Amino acid sequence: MVDTDRITGAAKEIGGKVQGAVGDLTGSRSDAVEGRFREAQGSAENLYGQAKDAVRHAADDAYEVAEDAYEQGRRYLRGSSREVGEYVSDAPVASLLVAGAIGFGLGLLVSKL
Repeated sequence: MVDTDRITGAAKEIGGKVQGAVGDLTGSRSDAVEGRFREAQGSAENLYGQAKDAVRHAADDAYEVAEDAYEQGRRYLRGSSREVGEYVSDAPVASLLVAGAIGFGLGLLVSKL
């Protein structure tokens, strides 16, 4: 979606060019100067709109990257939990011993704090 500042800026820029050219042709210095001023205003507004579009585009890209990373992490976590579940089903005694050792180690760490 194009920013409205780009559209109005381009219109002001064209209008300023026309007014400046008409002022040059008719010899009206005030119209020529005012036309150049409007052209510069339109150019600045157009550049501002382009900058807003660029920021919006960068934000959209960052959102998509974050969304993809979240989805990939979710798939990884789901696959890992499935593997742990299969390991526990295949070797329940070993799993119980590992869980007990981890609990004992955490208990030692907590008690020393």
